[in-house]
Amino acid sequence: MYFKCQKYNRTLNNLRTCVTPLKKQLKPRIELVKSLLLSDFPSGSSINYHDGKFYLIGDDSTNILLLDTDYQKIDSVQLFDYPEKRIPKSDKIDLEGSAIIEIMGKDHLLILGSASGKNRKRVILIPFSNFGLDFKTDDLVITIHRLEIDFINDLKKNLIDTGQCKGTFHLLNRLIKAVFQSYEAPANRLAKEIDSYKSHTFLKKNPPPILKGLYHVKRQIEVSRRLLILSKDILEQIDDPEHQDPNTRDTRDLYIRMLTLFDTMSENTNHLLTLYFSISSQRTNEVIRVLTIFSVFFMPLTFIVGIYGMNFDFMPELRWKLGYPGVLLVMVAVTLSIYIWFRKKHWL
Repeated sequence: MYFKCQKYNRTLNNLRTCVTPLKKQLKPRIELVKSLLLSDFPSGSSINYHDGKFYLIGDDSTNILLLDTDYQKIDSVQLFDYPEKRIPKSDKIDLEGSAIIEIMGKDHLLILGSASGKNRKRVILIPFSNFGLDFKTDDLVITIHRLEIDFINDLKKNLIDTGQCKGTFHLLNRLIKAVFQSYEAPANRLAKEIDSYKSHTFLKKNPPPILKGLYHVKRQIEVSRRLLILSKDILEQIDDPEHQDPNTRDTRDLYIRMLTLFDTMSENTNHLLTLYFSISSQRTNEVIRVLTIFSVFFMPLTFIVGIYGMNFDFMPELRWKLGYPGVLLVMVAVTLSIYIWFRKKHWL
């Protein structure tokens, strides 16, 4: 390490001779260049500069404030979960110091509590990668995904390797279009499943239980539809007046077509569920109707049998010679009367 002054340029061993003339020549001077009020930040106890951003920390603040070189707010990172912006004095961690340190080749923000109490003996270490990434560049598009995606390799092979790529916006447009096209195969599969459930519901006399499978299809449709709705903001960002071109319009048309397709399938699934419940209820009513008809036929017969089955001593019909066939004729007459009545009411 070398230290410079007006008369000397020597190593650390000659530091004393170098500092002596500096004390005589340099006078400390502090000048206020700019004053700025941060109304959304309760207090500031430490500030660090890294990669074009200031990181402001407060002893009773719930978050870290990120400022640009003009001291304008860029973003904020939450450290503690409190409903108010200022942490109460009895609960605050009292963050009083911070520094930028390097660990395994990566910069980290080290934040220290004041250690004036049990709750304040705390150290916070945050990698700067956790503060977000800025991917704004004219010659690079970065994608983040868990698994390898085939259409990304296809885009590289058919668009970049062939020299047909006109820039990052063109590549981004084709990438978003490929993402929307990836919804077509699941949409076709779900549509076939819905048609299969429709045929099971309407064409089979005794359809199998389809409620569980139909609900599973409905959940897949709703999740895909929700993802498409959330993707609208991305499409609005690329389809602005500064970047209008036919590819962008094609991407928007594809998005509208996919969203309409999933909306239609969602409505069809809801209607199919409603029809399924209606048909199930109709079948249940038909079974109850048949049972009710049988009960109406046998109710008066059961009443007659119940009367003559009491075996009282003074029942003259029990000793009649024609008592038994007479009761049978009465039962037949009652049954025929009920049948004729049902036919007139069109219940049979």
